[in-house]
Amino acid sequence: MTSRIPTIAALLALGCALLAGCERPPMDSVQHGFRGTGMVQVYNPRHLDTQDALNTVPPAPPPASPDGPRAKASYQNVQVLGDLSAGQFIGLMTQITAWVSPKEGCAYCHNVQNFAEDSKYTKIVARKMIEMTRHINGNWKNHVAETGVTCYTCHRGNPVPTNVWFTPLEQDKRADFIGDLAGQNTPAPLANMSSLPTDALTPFLLEDKPIRVNGPTPLPSGNRHSIKQAEWTYSLMTHMSTSLGVNCTYCHNTRSFQSWEGSPPQRVTAYHGIRMARDVNNEYMVPLTEVFPVERKGPGGDVAKVSCATCHQGAYKPLYGFPMLKDYPELASVTAGKK
Repeated sequence: MTSRIPTIAALLALGCALLAGCERPPMDSVQHGFRGTGMVQVYNPRHLDTQDALNTVPPAPPPASPDGPRAKASYQNVQVLGDLSAGQFIGLMTQITAWVSPKEGCAYCHNVQNFAEDSKYTKIVARKMIEMTRHINGNWKNHVAETGVTCYTCHRGNPVPTNVWFTPLEQDKRADFIGDLAGQNTPAPLANMSSLPTDALTPFLLEDKPIRVNGPTPLPSGNRHSIKQAEWTYSLMTHMSTSLGVNCTYCHNTRSFQSWEGSPPQRVTAYHGIRMARDVNNEYMVPLTEVFPVERKGPGGDVAKVSCATCHQGAYKPLYGFPMLKDYPELASVTAGKK
């Protein structure tokens, strides 16, 4: 009997180690589809408490008067927000400082001895990001609706948003005995620490590779809709699920995951979200490659890019759908300005 005690203890320790990766109860679930379809959303109340704190929206100041001289007439080198009144301009600049660089203050983007000067790369980037925000709010309503986005949606008080990504370096295949890993089996947060491909964002949120895994022709006649390719799509879906804090059934009907018929309306919203992220990365982030210093770039020299997590940060809607844009109409749409 004594000799069996170490064995039992070892088995108990192994069991505890295995269960450490599981979430302890209680867990909550909400039915999301017809009974019997398995379409439920499962939530951990403890995680929701943490998320609530992360998604608290700072109070909005009283709106500035739209009357009076325009910003472009009152200040030098106002290239994007010149259509605002001087009061609106200063109010928005104050808010952007609080959203993006609360510790560094105005000096994060400006030479405080000459605010009109463009000597800091951060000012050039900020100008482009304001254009991007207006572009999203004006041209991607099929994803952001009237809720819209502001600088705070992504930054949350950080000069660099917490959730950005870079394209990783390709595998060094000079050591032939390793074989071609095909971008897999290197657990990373973007793939939720799984063995799935760790860079599912470059082909889908930067490039325009096909996401669907149902091929129109039999294999192998030019059809890349193989199990191997499906793993890249599955990795993207895992990233989206983690980014929004939801199950697969938030967007898909378990009767037929690939079929659009019967899918929840969120699937259409997500469809446009993928294309919005791709648009933003190619039209606003990549063109800034030469502006960013080396230390702000990835291992391959590319700029930081956006993904679903950049805005959502674990919430099914950024800031749980709080309509911040209504308090900052200055960011509501694209207006004439220097591009």
